[in-house]
Amino acid sequence: MYTRNIKELKNSLRLRSRSFRETMDPRRKERADQAIFRRLVSLREYLRAEWVFTYVSKPIEVDTFAFIRKALADGKRVAVPRCVPGTREMEFYEIRSERELKPGAFGVLEPEPEPSRLVGEGVRGLCVVPGFSFDSEGYRLGYGKGYYDRFLSRFRGCTVGACYQGCVCRLLPHGYFDRPVDVLVTERYIRNIPQKQPAPRKKEGKERWTNTTRTEGRRKKS
Repeated sequence: MYTRNIKELKNSLRLRSRSFRETMDPRRKERADQAIFRRLVSLREYLRAEWVFTYVSKPIEVDTFAFIRKALADGKRVAVPRCVPGTREMEFYEIRSERELKPGAFGVLEPEPEPSRLVGEGVRGLCVVPGFSFDSEGYRLGYGKGYYDRFLSRFRGCTVGACYQGCVCRLLPHGYFDRPVDVLVTERYIRNIPQKQPAPRKKEGKERWTNTTRTEGRRKKS
């Protein structure tokens, strides 16, 4: 079975995940954030990483402020994103304290664009990736602007999706060039995602959404 309008399906899934997050009991969210934090800092990839790339969380997202503070305390080099004005690109800048962050694009806290703090694209490390939802294959449903999609297409380090269990789906629509995360972390588990070799390309830009009508929004049972 096929869904005719992929954009409409994605927007529907975003609304569902947003509603779930906005209606979470604050105490439940705090417990989930703490559980995800503990799993993130226990990852072998985190313990080995010199560089840590992470988003700066908004209120409805999995909290990353405790993670940023812990990484800095552990002597990691921490980089956070800044949207490049007038483009759909973002750059990562190294920070040494969360006090260096100021409101930027879309109301998100961002680093000052100091040239000396700009992190080159060749730097590898661990990257914690946001998303409205992730599926069992590690594919993510982002915010629709494409900032992380462009960054992840060039990033060669380890990627970790941080997501609430209630926002994990069995299957999400994704395109040929979409890259699944290497690890998915929820408040209930850590899942290493087997990385598949890409199949021979037939048509560029084609998105897979087979069976999504039947499975959209279905939450994985733990």
